[in-house]
Amino acid sequence: MNTNSYGLMTLGIIIAFTALTFVFWVVGLLLLWMTLKILGISTDLWAMIGALSTAVTAAAVFSAGFVAYREISEVASSRHMEVADRLFEELNSPENIGARRWIFQNLPDDPKEAIRTMTSDGQAAVKQVLNSLDHVAFLTQAGWIPDEIIMPWMHPMIVKSWNKLEPYVEYERERRNEPYYYVHVTRLADRCKSWRKKNLSDTRITWVEGAL
Repeated sequence: MNTNSYGLMTLGIIIAFTALTFVFWVVGLLLLWMTLKILGISTDLWAMIGALSTAVTAAAVFSAGFVAYREISEVASSRHMEVADRLFEELNSPENIGARRWIFQNLPDDPKEAIRTMTSDGQAAVKQVLNSLDHVAFLTQAGWIPDEIIMPWMHPMIVKSWNKLEPYVEYERERRNEPYYYVHVTRLADRCKSWRKKNLSDTRITWVEGAL
């Protein structure tokens, strides 16, 4: 069955269901009105239909609002899972793990001297991590995914990387006269630091020789 046929069939089902609901509603009201009349209760049929229809319409509106809210929540949850999955793949790719390891173990503290003597492999590792963090900053921009979902597992990689790379980014900004150089990575690191300060009792960074 193609998409158009499926859509027409769905539309037909909706129309048939709506028509049957209307018929049952009218018949039910007539039966109720006749029952009240037999019991000696005088009721205007049209007034009763109007009052009950208004009540049912209000209930339907509230029900539709609840269903819409649930659907929006499900869509948001699906989007959050998709973003979280992309973040995990980005940060834990073999290339990025290897580049971060090189930075943690080999990047000197003085950027001015290090940049002058850095090998092409070292330059590639630095750019790999900075570009990866820039991608993470894009994926985690405000409103796309709540921090409480990603920060508990993401913050160590961001903060440790930035601890090593921040002097290099600041040095390049000054040397290039480009204050916007990796500015989104700076904001991402600041968010991670704020989260750590708020949620961790000890925010010190520990460096371990030969860590996995």
